[in-house]
Amino acid sequence: MAGLDYYETLGVARDASDQEIKKAYRKLAFQYHPDRNPGNKEAEAKIREINAAYEVIGDPESRKTFERLRFGAYEAKEEPPDPAVILEEMERKLHDEGRKEIFAILMKDVKRVKAELALIRERTVERQGYDSFKETIVTERASQAMHEFVTPDMEARAKRLLAVALQMMISQRVVLKEDEDRIEEVKGRLQEAFQRGRLTGFRDALELFYQRR
Repeated sequence: MAGLDYYETLGVARDASDQEIKKAYRKLAFQYHPDRNPGNKEAEAKIREINAAYEVIGDPESRKTFERLRFGAYEAKEEPPDPAVILEEMERKLHDEGRKEIFAILMKDVKRVKAELALIRERTVERQGYDSFKETIVTERASQAMHEFVTPDMEARAKRLLAVALQMMISQRVVLKEDEDRIEEVKGRLQEAFQRGRLTGFRDALELFYQRR
């Protein structure tokens, strides 16, 4: 499979319309359907790739999510990337998505940022006797306050984001679809990366306004 490029799998351009993607999928699904290729292992592998690609970019919302998570494909003649490297890159992408989400919210509410800084300063001085931007205390507060920032809509978007990310890992064979234990492990890593990104977004927003006293 050519990297993470589902467009190449379906033989369409990246700016193809939803209708063009559907048309390409139907043509390929017909061509490689098991009933037309009995006993053909290559056709079986191809139809799995085609279905995996269409499952992601055939749905407009999933396609938008894929574009946010997409990273470089490799040429067919090149050695496929190490699955561990692919997973680490996806974790990095999800971390960044979570960070940007919370950072953007706080940048629109400077009053809340200053209130959080006052609370964190109070806790910091109480614990260590002087003021500083203590990351462990900031992260602790971020974990406590996160539910106040995250709306149901944000949770729905996060769920969709993580579902597409997991599907990309399965189609890249970072994890096998039949390996349920490994899938749960990878799913947990992806969720953790996204949530860790949210905490980082909280920290980064507050650090911009922090002034030591």
